[in-house]
Amino acid sequence: MIGGPKNFVLRLLLIAAFLAVWEALVRFFEIPMFILPTPSSVFTALWRGIVSGLYVDHVWITLSETLLGFVVGTTLAFLFGTVIALSRPFEYFLYPFIVMFQSMPKVALAPLIIVWFGLGLASKVVNAALVAFFPLMVNTIVGLRSAEEDKVNLMKSLAATRSQIFWMLQLPNAMPYIFAGLEIAMIFALIGAIVAEFVGAQSGLGMLIQSMNFTMDVAGQFSVLLLLSVLGLLLNGIVIGVRRRVLFWDASQKFDAEAAKKDAV
Repeated sequence: MIGGPKNFVLRLLLIAAFLAVWEALVRFFEIPMFILPTPSSVFTALWRGIVSGLYVDHVWITLSETLLGFVVGTTLAFLFGTVIALSRPFEYFLYPFIVMFQSMPKVALAPLIIVWFGLGLASKVVNAALVAFFPLMVNTIVGLRSAEEDKVNLMKSLAATRSQIFWMLQLPNAMPYIFAGLEIAMIFALIGAIVAEFVGAQSGLGMLIQSMNFTMDVAGQFSVLLLLSVLGLLLNGIVIGVRRRVLFWDASQKFDAEAAKKDAV
């Protein structure tokens, strides 16, 4: 059974073994530090940055950009997804334009966004929102349309209004899909913010990686990547936690809870 204290310890041992092999290989083959640093040097750089307070402002800037981009992108995605799911004319005229826009690589659009919105917060939020937009919009459309036709017809036969069908049947049915989209959108928003910082920024973890690259501080770059990984795990964990609170009635949530209880036993 997956999960539980024993498997958690095994997971930590696996990570420790991976780091030990990495450290041994770099030292044995005498790989230069500017190509591949040892894990010990990465953690030393990470600790040095934490003690000196180097990361505080940059983490806060990147986190702000990510959360603002996530809120803007997912709000618009939910509204557009709902309109498209409930209106065939809107789907016919609007959806192809959205797909065409989404097909454009955001890395290529980032320089234009920097030109239009500047080097400050706005350009990073716009890029993060654009990257986070599409996954949630698609999941919203699929979720709203997955309501069983028999149930919709039953509510219509009981004189339910369009609004009642949406709020009492279609939206609850779509919630698992929407939260699946939110999990993806949160990570995409973080990636979008970092990509925009790479192109042009005055602060943020992406800008910090760029500046460390110029000074050949590879261990420092790895330490920032480690911070980004932890930040991604934290943001993803928050969305999963909210999903478990909101979707307590969902069958898959009950299954996860029962599995966790069995693991604990």
